[in-house]
Amino acid sequence: MRADLLAKTVTLRETLRLALETLRSHKLRSFLTLLGVILAVAALVVVMSAVEGLNRYVGEQIANFGANVFVVNQMGIITSLEEFLKAQRRPPITLEDFHWLRENMELAESIAAGDDTQIEVRYGNEVLEEVALVGVTPNFLDVRGWALAHGRFFTELDEQRRVPVCVVGADITDRFFPRLDAIGKTVRLGGLSCEIVGTLKRMGTLLGQSADNLVLIPLGTFRKGWSRPGASLFLLVQAPSPELMPAAEDEARLLLRARRHVPYHEPDNFGIIAPNSITSLWERLTGTIFATALGLTSVFMVVGGIVIMNIMLASVTERTREIGIRKALGARRRHIVMQFLVESAVLAATGGGIGLALAAGFGALVQMAVGFPMYTPPGAVAIALLLSTSVGLFFGIYPALRAARLEPVEAMRAET
Repeated sequence: MRADLLAKTVTLRETLRLALETLRSHKLRSFLTLLGVILAVAALVVVMSAVEGLNRYVGEQIANFGANVFVVNQMGIITSLEEFLKAQRRPPITLEDFHWLRENMELAESIAAGDDTQIEVRYGNEVLEEVALVGVTPNFLDVRGWALAHGRFFTELDEQRRVPVCVVGADITDRFFPRLDAIGKTVRLGGLSCEIVGTLKRMGTLLGQSADNLVLIPLGTFRKGWSRPGASLFLLVQAPSPELMPAAEDEARLLLRARRHVPYHEPDNFGIIAPNSITSLWERLTGTIFATALGLTSVFMVVGGIVIMNIMLASVTERTREIGIRKALGARRRHIVMQFLVESAVLAATGGGIGLALAAGFGALVQMAVGFPMYTPPGAVAIALLLSTSVGLFFGIYPALRAARLEPVEAMRAET
């Protein structure tokens, strides 16, 4: 049994060597043969890398409201114009709603509230436009998970007295105070002068937009200067642990429905946005994109497989005499079948490897050039190589069987 296994190993090794020699001897033909497989694998891996990179980006950046945090607001997640029009008719989230949840929720470790608008910020003769102004409660920074670079955050006294103080993002300090300490300086927020008491650590970009172009002020100060009729707050509710988040969402929903007297058969007149709801919605979207890309890849693969089959048939015709000699020397049908199947599989797998390298280079280039999040999961590499090898094996069956059926005498008489 050991001798039989050794013989099979030697036969497979020899067959693999012959396959590689055939590829080396026809480099240009092999490359042109593999073009379809290369493009298919490269396209598949690029799409999988983009989808995985975006999924991770959404999970880590967009859907990350803080540790175990979900959002309660007026609109919720909107996926159609009809939903948007309905959501606009909902009553706003008020300060009373915030106090109601804060006093009655048992599964909330902390609840922060906020409201926002866009303003221009001035310091001396310098102006920075379209800055996000966010009015927040004193516990906002802890719930949101942001960190201070310097200074302090707001206190309950700042909130109660509506003190004109602010905490600014890195874009503000870079523009107005590149070589100065921003703490203690006064900036103009629209028509209000505010003293800077703290600066935020740099957060980078979010979907290509700077996340540091913002100013935080106490919510009471914001409502005094920028409150709009019908304006709605957003609430950040922090659950004690990830396991209790679904229960905390249900509790917040029940309390708000009770406060707003929503009948049991009517839908919520407010929105609850949890990280998993955003990621699941995004994954459904990217799943559609991936299915479309998979369809196009399949077309490329079939075209590449047909080309491989035709080239292998031409190879059988070219090597008819060689096949006859091998059979005359004792090679059996299974040896001939194995030889051509291995050649076809190696040919396709080589195309898969080139496609992977092409996809990796393209992904690295895109990430360096535009910062698009690309991540190639190990499973994508395995799927690409397995798929390309399988295509080679499937489309190599007919040429291999045709070679194996050749009669030795007739084959040896063939002209090469």
